Amino acid sequence: MSNPFTRVPTQEERAAASKVTDSCAVRAGFSGVAGYGIGLVFGLVLSGIEFSSPVDTTASTKDQVKAVFRDMGNKSLSSARNFAIMAAIYSGSECMIESYRARNDIYNSVGAGCITGGTLAMKTGPRGMAAGCAGFAAFSAAIDWYMHRDD
Repeated sequence: MSNPFTRVPTQEERAAASKVTDSCAVRAGFSGVAGYGIGLVFGLVLSGIEFSSPVDTTASTKDQVKAVFRDMGNKSLSSARNFAIMAAIYSGSECMIESYRARNDIYNSVGAGCITGGTLAMKTGPRGMAAGCAGFAAFSAAIDWYMHRDD
């Protein structure tokens, strides 16, 4: 009797799984979930360091602790949401650019960074979008260069 956990997938099963995981929508979704988790931890750490929480000094200690934890939770969730959106936009746009260009190089990162920065700064108008595009593209280029400098 064969063990179902040691069964080797067939070529068709591997091709179907690869087709699903290579989808830009799936990549963006996974990146959004990972970004949410990272943002949650990042927001929790930063909210614990920040001392600007509004605390009513006349309240009991228990109520003050509750207020601080509530504030930390709200900041963590906000950070998690922002990281998730940023990661999903960046990952999805980089995947689409890479699929269109059929190359994997620094220009994909720069283009995805520009799209992400511009999209996130959409409410600030054209100047803000241009600045967001340039800033995020430069940051993406620097990170990509650093990560692939030994290649």
